[in-house]
Amino acid sequence: MIRTRFAPSPTGYLHIGGARTALFSWAFARHHGGQFILRIEDTDVARSTPEAVQAILDGMAWLDLGHDEGPFYQMQSMDRYKQVIGQMLESGLAYPCYCSPAELDAMREAQRARGEKPRYDGRWRPEPGKTLPTPPSGIEPVVRFRNPTEGNVAWKDLVKGTIEFANSELDDLVIARGDGTPTYNFCVVVDDWDMQITHVIRGDDHVNNTPRQINILKALGAPVPQYAHLSMILGDDGTKLSKRHGAVSVMQYFEDGYLPEAVINYLARLGWSHGDAEIFDREQFVQWFDLDHITPSAAQFNTEKLRWLNQHYIKAADDARLADLTRPFLIRNGGNPDDGPDLAAVCALVKERAATIEELADAATLFYRTLHPTPALLAQHVTPEVLPALAELASRLENISWERSAISAAFKETLAAHGLKMPKLAMPVRVLVTGEPQTPAIDATLELIGQKKVVSRLKAAL
Repeated sequence: MIRTRFAPSPTGYLHIGGARTALFSWAFARHHGGQFILRIEDTDVARSTPEAVQAILDGMAWLDLGHDEGPFYQMQSMDRYKQVIGQMLESGLAYPCYCSPAELDAMREAQRARGEKPRYDGRWRPEPGKTLPTPPSGIEPVVRFRNPTEGNVAWKDLVKGTIEFANSELDDLVIARGDGTPTYNFCVVVDDWDMQITHVIRGDDHVNNTPRQINILKALGAPVPQYAHLSMILGDDGTKLSKRHGAVSVMQYFEDGYLPEAVINYLARLGWSHGDAEIFDREQFVQWFDLDHITPSAAQFNTEKLRWLNQHYIKAADDARLADLTRPFLIRNGGNPDDGPDLAAVCALVKERAATIEELADAATLFYRTLHPTPALLAQHVTPEVLPALAELASRLENISWERSAISAAFKETLAAHGLKMPKLAMPVRVLVTGEPQTPAIDATLELIGQKKVVSRLKAAL
């Protein structure tokens, strides 16, 4: 069975790059009828926080990337890691190293001076016929993995193709610190082994970790997963993605009024494609998804493309759902959703031009607030020459069945009676009734605001 995992470190929020990794890992498991595991790699105790864990869980839940097992926390597996390290020490796969930090610094400095690559020189590595130094007092040893010194370690990366490292380039990795706590690369190996992970899909910043992890897995006699390293995501300008490009918490997109299906659709196209398909739901994505069509080159984040997709999904969304999403934004704008027309009906009217729920709420606010047209707007549009037409329109509107077709007819009759063009009458009506010069279609807008409010606001200006 295919088993994938998403294994974030809770040292910050779940960002766009991490969300894409989670999505691809989830989709690959779902496509193959496999299992998707969530693992929280929290061994960096100094930087891991409960708030960051919650931010990861919230982001995964909002994107609806449900896991089959977990979340597992590495800190709860310390006994298991130490057990494996003990077995490795006993079998000679690992050894204690008593180098002090000062010794290691001096070692690297001397290597740099000789023009060599800085690396651990193996002075505490046991070898046949080698006499080791006497362990110094006062130093708690780290534990190092006995990396092979000959040959190569290679794997066929499912995104990048064959990748190969010479073992001579890999020094003996520290797998446990002096206080006994295991290191990241070692914990990952044991977890992937114990959780029977078959495919590791992760960012290409982990490529250099992979040969070390493969060597440890082989030394333990554990199966080696297949690896797929996703290229980085660049900003709109081709530079490394940063906060100014949108490398913010996934939940910031929720706060800014994006729909999760739009974010999922957009993330799916960041480095993966299925022909020319641009818009598809998650079910279609799962059906199509494979690793063969992930590009090995960097993907480029495009905020306008995300906004375009979000606008598409807003237009297609159920109006009642949009109303629920819009309500908190509307309240934040100072509007009262309970004092005005049905919010779902308003969303249906104004959603065509909204790229985010925030913009949808901005457009809806005029239906739910106290009017304050500026003196400049009143002077510009409510002129003496249009007052007679406004008076007649108010009278007509007061005595009709309140529906859009009747409102439109009242406008046409008034315009004909006074020899005016539509903008000459519609603009002052907008300003007097909504306080804004720009609204959706005037008849639809007035229908939602209601007969009593519309007529009273027009008459108040006469």
